[in-house]
Amino acid sequence: MKCTKRIIFHIDVNSAYLSWTAVDKLQHGENIDLREFPSAVGGDPLSRHGIILAKSIPAKKYNIQTGESIFSAKQKCPELIIVPPRYELYIRCSNALVDILKEYTPVIQRFSVDECFLDFTNMENIYDDPVVLANTIKDRVKKELGFTVNIGISSNKLLAKVASDFKKPDRVHTLFPNEISKKMWPLPVEDLFMVGRATAPKLHKLNIFTIGDLANYDINILKEKLKSHGLMIWNYANGIEDSKVKKSNFINMKGMGNSTTTSFDIEDRKTAHMVLLSLCETIGMRLRNSHNCCKLVSVSIKDSNFFHSSKQRKFYCATDSTNSIAKDAYELFDELWQGKPIRHLGVSVSELCSNEFNQLSLFQTKISDKEKALDTAIDSIRMKYGSNSIVRAAFLHSGVKPVNGGVSTDDYPPMSSIL
Repeated sequence: MKCTKRIIFHIDVNSAYLSWTAVDKLQHGENIDLREFPSAVGGDPLSRHGIILAKSIPAKKYNIQTGESIFSAKQKCPELIIVPPRYELYIRCSNALVDILKEYTPVIQRFSVDECFLDFTNMENIYDDPVVLANTIKDRVKKELGFTVNIGISSNKLLAKVASDFKKPDRVHTLFPNEISKKMWPLPVEDLFMVGRATAPKLHKLNIFTIGDLANYDINILKEKLKSHGLMIWNYANGIEDSKVKKSNFINMKGMGNSTTTSFDIEDRKTAHMVLLSLCETIGMRLRNSHNCCKLVSVSIKDSNFFHSSKQRKFYCATDSTNSIAKDAYELFDELWQGKPIRHLGVSVSELCSNEFNQLSLFQTKISDKEKALDTAIDSIRMKYGSNSIVRAAFLHSGVKPVNGGVSTDDYPPMSSIL
């Protein structure tokens, strides 16, 4: 019986949000390519706070980190160019990438908005050299879409993803089992999946500083110290992982959130509701684009004294309606707010389920169908012409952005949840 050798690609867009924004600006007449300057995608630079969502390669020279505050990043690099996140643009670019990938294999798993796994197992009669194929795909994406990708090639998803994170940008790398000791083991142990901020110090105390140290450590001690997590990361360090590439047309998510720090203190209920609605606009579009409904919504508040509070509620029926999510967000806010000035508001949804068969309550009317049609029409316009191409009249002259927030990596599950 023939032993099949798996061939898995992991495709990762280089500095995705920044690259997509740069390409869009160039296509609309900009003379500056953001990718060639210290630049980043983040919150509104005029607000007091916001975080870096993505950065250009030149920005890395200033040690600017994804997730740090814009204030901190500007201190490191005063000339840093900040551009706001644009969810509808990211989805358009992501879909364009996947459309190209579908021409090469039907087995594609969208890991996040800027990452995909592709399975080319049993396709050696079509593609005899995976490295040549990967370079063909990489070059075609660059030529037709204007942005670059890294492609990692291996016999499983874990190693393919590690390979795609090697030297960037616009590169193809392999990491097959016989290359692990040379290419992966010298890397810092923090570079391994599921070795986060909490785990790394524990490993350091065991004199584990590289992935190789972990791979060759006594498994019994790891299990004693870190329980099942120790066994899992030991397997990962040794390249052991055998999950399938799960064919999917849409990004699998456990939940999604959106928040904003306003450039002014919110002191009245009406303004707070407006900000919540602007956050729900983005969340609703994300839900519908991912073909999901949510069963739970939560609201969080941070006041001017940095006191944080939150409250959540389950929906009677799962929904992807912007109005329904906003309505419950208002009610949660009213129950939660103590009247103190607010500097930060957040809305998140979870307990997601497919919207393919969305059962309605007996108490719901034809208004639901009308809202669904309206949401679909608005999404279509925004995806084509931009998030501010159509706005609610309530936002006119309000001083509140009609659509708030971009894309956070928190929207997507950790690697362990898909392997």
